Amino acid sequence: MPMRITELTPHTDWTFSVIANDGRVGKFDLRPYLQYEAFEDLNDIGEFMKIKNGGYFVEWECGADLSADTIEARMLVIS
Repeated sequence: MPMRITELTPHTDWTFSVIANDGRVGKFDLRPYLQYEAFEDLNDIGEFMKIKNGGYFVEWECGADLSADTIEARMLVIS
């Protein structure tokens, strides 16, 4: 069953916290992605903070997005 993001909290260090539908809490670091053209606008922390929860993905106004699968695979599980 794919992970669904139930809560999403952005932080000013280009990370965001997620709570998954199974109760896991994790932190995802977007900084390694900022070098790619699709995420270029997110180097502006104001743009990064406009992150939106799509349940099975997160997205930004600039059109960048990440799937919940990618987030699950690369997040640091806190609890």
